[in-house]
Amino acid sequence: MSHKVLIANRGEIALRAIRACKELGIKTVAVYSSGDKNLKHLKFADETVCIGPVSPLESYLNVPAILSAAEVTNAKAIYPGYGFLAEDYSFAEKCDESGFKFIGPNSETIKMMGDKITAKNIAEKAGIKVVPGYKDALPEDPEKIHAIANEIGYPLMIKATAGGGGRGMRLIENKDQLIDGLEVTMQEAMNAFGNKVVYFEKFISDPRHIEIQIVADGKGNAIHLGTRDCSIQRRHQKIIEEAPASDLNSESLLNTLNSCLKLCEDINYEGVGTLEFLYENDNFYFIEMNTRIQVEHPVSEMITGFDLVKAQLKIALGIPITLKQSKISFRGHAIECRINAEDAKNFTPSPGLITKMHPPGGFGVRFDSHIYSGYEVPPYYDSLLAKIITVANSRSSCIKRMTSALDEFFVEGIETNHSLHQELMHDEVFGKNKHTINYLENEFFKNYE
Repeated sequence: MSHKVLIANRGEIALRAIRACKELGIKTVAVYSSGDKNLKHLKFADETVCIGPVSPLESYLNVPAILSAAEVTNAKAIYPGYGFLAEDYSFAEKCDESGFKFIGPNSETIKMMGDKITAKNIAEKAGIKVVPGYKDALPEDPEKIHAIANEIGYPLMIKATAGGGGRGMRLIENKDQLIDGLEVTMQEAMNAFGNKVVYFEKFISDPRHIEIQIVADGKGNAIHLGTRDCSIQRRHQKIIEEAPASDLNSESLLNTLNSCLKLCEDINYEGVGTLEFLYENDNFYFIEMNTRIQVEHPVSEMITGFDLVKAQLKIALGIPITLKQSKISFRGHAIECRINAEDAKNFTPSPGLITKMHPPGGFGVRFDSHIYSGYEVPPYYDSLLAKIITVANSRSSCIKRMTSALDEFFVEGIETNHSLHQELMHDEVFGKNKHTINYLENEFFKNYE
């Protein structure tokens, strides 16, 4: 195949992309910062290009450097992975203007769905229920702001329209917190996203976090790969994900799945994407759409046998792909544990030299990682080291398999959150699937030693 793809990312997702390209016979270019010269995926790429110093702003977020690397290596397309530039509509736009295919939705779609207010309006038109709130631009008059908040009711959430990753969010419990909280959140949003626009949303007190994985070809055809439950979270950051989500209202689920497909068809969506929901009292409330591959995509792959990264590549590069919902079959249950370079109790980062490590293995176990014995974990990037994924015929069997996989896995030389995952696999509330997004912080950590 004449295609050549530049991988504009690092770590496990870069390795994952290279593996998918190899299966499709696609040549690869790996870019890296000066602090990442020993990354595993660089050994497997056809070409490598250093694009700058260790600072992400000067390397992985350096658009001119990435486009220059694509030009000098004669790459035809750019794969963004997740994080960094994956949901930056201006980067997708610049790729297109420079003659490179951005592997993902077009820039207009990314911009449209990346704005949470716009995304909610589109979701409502597709028949998807959204969290009650106020989606228009907030007035400047404090009295009018208080009137809007009173109509929604306390407690409420202030959210940045360009937010993500748990940032740009603030819980307001009463009217005395409103104006100061609004000013602080707007400043945080401006600092983090360059956009200070925020909106009000009714606070749903104790929901689960449910996702729906979709794949669409940009020609009006879309399928879903079912649900994921990502309710084990700390500060809005996911720690454990599983598929499918259990104990959902079947009628509400079916309506939501169909509406998600309608949304993708309405906007002519191209590539993979995830619609995220809060789920409480049998209702799905749409919160956002991620227009990229998710960290937790392996659990959906494990219960369907559908390779999402290969689908991204095929759709973007014009390789024939047949998208039919009837061809997707769901088998068993899958769980993913995110292993991070951080202290398991206080979550402080733990970069440094991995002196020894051993990956888990065996039937129904998958290990997505870029680490190895002798690898130096840098302090400049995300702390994700590895994803351990298990699949089995039932959720209880999957938990037992994950318990065994975690017992087999070890990393020495740095601290990881490995022991936290071991504790969670033995936790009674998690085992009975009775947890919500608040469980980890409000209950589990009180007894965690």
